[in-house]
Amino acid sequence: MRNKIANLGDEIISISEIKGIVQKIYQNSVLINITENNSGKEFLNNKTIISHKKYLIANK
Repeated sequence: MRNKIANLGDEIISISEIKGIVQKIYQNSVLINITENNSGKEFLNNKTIISHKKYLIANK
């Protein structure tokens, strides 16, 4: 089953354990503002881009 694409303001969780709020939607990915990071990686300005294939919507 295909993952539903997130909307602006949705909270998502990536497969690499990064949780964040969707700030912008692109054709194949979303830009998120990170709220919780359990991946062990550091991100500039607490933002990252995640492919639509690699996240689940948390608040739906």
